[in-house]
Amino acid sequence: MADLGALAQVGCIQIEGAIMKLHNYFRSSTSTRVRVALNLKALETDYLSYALLKDAHKSQSYLAANPQGLVPSLELDDGTVLTQSLAIIEWLDEAYPEPPLLPAGALDRAWVRALAYAIACEVHPVNNLRLLGYIKREFGADDGAVKRWFTHWVETTFAPLEVQLSQSPQTGLFCHGDTPGLADICLYAQVWNNKRFEVDMAPYPIISRIFEACDAVPAFTKAAPPHQPDAV
Repeated sequence: MADLGALAQVGCIQIEGAIMKLHNYFRSSTSTRVRVALNLKALETDYLSYALLKDAHKSQSYLAANPQGLVPSLELDDGTVLTQSLAIIEWLDEAYPEPPLLPAGALDRAWVRALAYAIACEVHPVNNLRLLGYIKREFGADDGAVKRWFTHWVETTFAPLEVQLSQSPQTGLFCHGDTPGLADICLYAQVWNNKRFEVDMAPYPIISRIFEACDAVPAFTKAAPPHQPDAV
């Protein structure tokens, strides 16, 4: 297993002081998800940042541990490297069950997962950095076209998500009741991405209200992109 903690390349910074190591990037929404989950579980980690625009995540040492070359990765004290943000979050919920990120009932868990996956599997895959860079390179999309693309795919999911949240009796202060969980984590991270592309959130008052409720929780605020040590 590569010693990722020994990285000393341009675009990679590290904050020492914990057992687990979080390999991430301040602006990555998937990284934001995991940071929120770790904070909700009151778990401290070493923070390792990879400047994606400088291809710091494509180093041989990082690819040896995570061949996908994506962030985030969570490196455990025994050297095990967990990948994919939702898999990491569900592992955290199993390994550190308090406070739970999913409700107790099977149907409620399915509902929360559906809300979370709508964002994580429908919006993020078509709006992440790799894809936006590809449509620029291969199809000549300028910044205006990229913004229209990004906004279109947000609207495609956020419009029905707003309806679902407005109609569900389970919607409370957060997506499911009055305690934040997996769906709120995904929503919070995506809205921060929306801010970068100046997506109009006026059509989504419930989503916006839930975002504000999350942003009032220290575990979320601490995980927000502007509050990370590599924020630029």
